[in-house]
Amino acid sequence: QVQLVESGGGLVQPGGSLRLSCAASGGIFSIYTMYWYRQAPGKQRELVAAITGGGTTNYADSVKGRFTISRDNARNTVYLQMNSLKPEDTAVYYCNADVRVDYDGALTDYWGQGTQVTVSS
Repeated sequence: QVQLVESGGGLVQPGGSLRLSCAASGGIFSIYTMYWYRQAPGKQRELVAAITGGGTTNYADSVKGRFTISRDNARNTVYLQMNSLKPEDTAVYYCNADVRVDYDGALTDYWGQGTQVTVSS
């Protein structure tokens, strides 16, 4: 059973930084694209950033230039470095990964439990 565990959330002041991490564990043959989503109270969950197995990245316009997604394939871990944080970045942040659990199996996406990020003075 594949599990994704996020860490690194917390309370920071506007203009501050946080680094989120998400480690995948369990029976994993290969991890392909990994994602960070976020959801603020009363709002839809939105895609923040994505990174492919080859290292190609994509960002939401609202975070481009401030956030950086990266991954460590040896540790099955994806990171989100968040700089110049704004109050509107406040949300629960979730990681997601496209995973193949068997040599000849299909791709399946898995979600982490979420970690709270609060930006407030």
